[in-house]
Amino acid sequence: MSLRIGIVGLPNVGKSTVFNALTKAGAQVANYPFCTIDPNVGVVPIPDIRLEKLAEIYKPEKVTPTTVEFVDIAGLVKGASTGEGLGNQFLGNIKEVDAILHVVRCFEDSDVVHVSGSIDPIRDIEVVQIELCLKDLETVTNRIRKLEKNAKSGDKEAKLGLAVAQKASAVLESGAPIKKGEWTKEELPLLRELQLLTSKPVLYAANVNESQLPSGGSMVDRVREIAKKEHSEVVVICGKVEAEVAELSDEEAKDYLKEFGLKESGLNQLIRAGYQLLGLITFLTAGEKEVRAWTVSRGAAAPQAAGVIHSDFERGFIRAEVMRYEDLAKCGSQQAVKEKGLYRLEGKEYVVQDGDVIYFRFNV
Repeated sequence: MSLRIGIVGLPNVGKSTVFNALTKAGAQVANYPFCTIDPNVGVVPIPDIRLEKLAEIYKPEKVTPTTVEFVDIAGLVKGASTGEGLGNQFLGNIKEVDAILHVVRCFEDSDVVHVSGSIDPIRDIEVVQIELCLKDLETVTNRIRKLEKNAKSGDKEAKLGLAVAQKASAVLESGAPIKKGEWTKEELPLLRELQLLTSKPVLYAANVNESQLPSGGSMVDRVREIAKKEHSEVVVICGKVEAEVAELSDEEAKDYLKEFGLKESGLNQLIRAGYQLLGLITFLTAGEKEVRAWTVSRGAAAPQAAGVIHSDFERGFIRAEVMRYEDLAKCGSQQAVKEKGLYRLEGKEYVVQDGDVIYFRFNV
């Protein structure tokens, strides 16, 4: 389970610059090569200093971080849903992502022409939101057509699916995203099957000039107002600075970022905000063969976490042997953790915490 983020935005907002900077920056993390699956998909490791410490303790054959996958599509323009521009052709590529990263232009630059002729973050956000809604409406309309025939013949599942699709259609026709609708527990699984874009959490990346770092200025404040209403997150990022950071060593990057009042790179900020938005945490496994990070939903019980590693682990779960990363790092070895009484045996009801180092016992 890795974090998958689809990147959207108007043309010339710095979307591709941000994508290239983020994926290239990720390639510099040790022991996990940058991987380009196709021209618009980049898989990068999530920086986690805990892996380095565990590697010192266990000296494993390999270290494997968890990953984030960025999917970049062509810029959307007004009318994309009816064939304008190229963006609508690729919206299907982000149907399966966990969240959407909406890059919003918040910088002035006479050399970079804005598709609408002026800089207006609110207008730009609305244009993209409308196009996503229209794409979803197209998806829902197609589903309704497919389900109507079976529903008329008495198919109960088709009837339920049709009711949800019709309700989704009404929400979208009102101009609202799917996540603004009110959905019952029974409706949600059927809604998820549609993989609607406007049902996904949105993370805003406000792309600014170097001089606007770190706060972003008045245009970013307007984006924050929208994000607050949506219970979303905003990360202030400068594509140009991120591109330069990607070329530096870790120490050089830290010093360079300090010049702009930044404590961490845009990649780290986006990952942290994405995890918070989606309610994700990281647990760890460690041994002589491999030290590895795993992503799981906050609130997951031990068997569910085991299932992230392999479905057999969840089916045959017996118990979880758990240490806190902080205890292991302080004690220096698993044996020392045990001697201090900090090594715990947990059952099926245990809720996994961020930073747990876990060994799972299971029956085959």
